[in-house]
Amino acid sequence: MFVSRAEWTLYEQVAVAAMDCQCLDVAKDCTKVLRKRFLESKRVGRLEAMLLEAKGSWELAEKAYTSLLEDNPLDQAIHKRRVAMAKAQGNISVAIDWLNKYLETFMADHEAWRELAEIYVSLQMYKQAAFCYEELILTQPTVPLFHLAYADVLYTLGGLENLQTAKKYYSSTIDLTGGKNTRALFGICLCTSAITQLTKGKSKEDKEGSQLQSLAAKVLEKDYKQRAPDKLPQLTTALKSLTLSS
Repeated sequence: MFVSRAEWTLYEQVAVAAMDCQCLDVAKDCTKVLRKRFLESKRVGRLEAMLLEAKGSWELAEKAYTSLLEDNPLDQAIHKRRVAMAKAQGNISVAIDWLNKYLETFMADHEAWRELAEIYVSLQMYKQAAFCYEELILTQPTVPLFHLAYADVLYTLGGLENLQTAKKYYSSTIDLTGGKNTRALFGICLCTSAITQLTKGKSKEDKEGSQLQSLAAKVLEKDYKQRAPDKLPQLTTALKSLTLSS
C-alpha cells in the first residue's frame, strides 16, 4: 500500500501530540510504524528518545539524545529537548548550562535567549536576564515585548543609571505599541518617581521626567475611564501616591 509523504508526517505529528496528552500507547504505535518504514532515520530516533522522556526514563532518554548528537552535533531540536528534560526534572542549573552552550553555537535563536532570560528572572538573577534581553533587542529591535521585559528587569535592579535606562525602554515600548501599553505607562510613572527620589529633583532631566510622568498619567486615566471606570479611583490614588513620593 502506497503511503504519501504527508501521511508519514501525520504519523509523526500524532506521535508527538499523543506524548503531550500522555497517550503513550498511541505514541508508541506511531513510532513503531515509522521505524519499520525508516530503519536508519535519525528523525525517528529523536521520536523514540522523546517517548523515553515522556515515560520518565530520563537516563535512557539522555543516552539516546547524546548518541543522536554524536551523529549530528547541530541538531537544534535535540539540544532543546535536553534543556526541556532538565527543566522537567527540576535541574534548573543544568538547563541553564545547556542553554548557554547551545547559544554559543546558535546565537541568533531568539526563542532560546528568551527562555534563558525567563529562567534567570525566575531565579532573581536580573543582571544575567538583562544581558539576554539586550541580545534579543539587538536581533529583534521592533518587538515591544522585549523592550518592556528589559525595562522591567532594569527597574527591578534599581539604581539611578538602571532607572534612567528603564524609563527609556518603557518609552520605546510605548512608541512601538502606539501608546497603548498600560504596563509601560505605569513603568514611566514608577521610574520617574524613583529617579526624582534619588536625585531630589535637582537635575534638568527631573523636570522633563515629571512632564512625561504627567502625560503618562493622563493617558492611563483616559484608558481606565474607557475600559475600567470602576477601577479609576484606585488608579487615581496610586498615581497621587507616586506624585507625592517624588
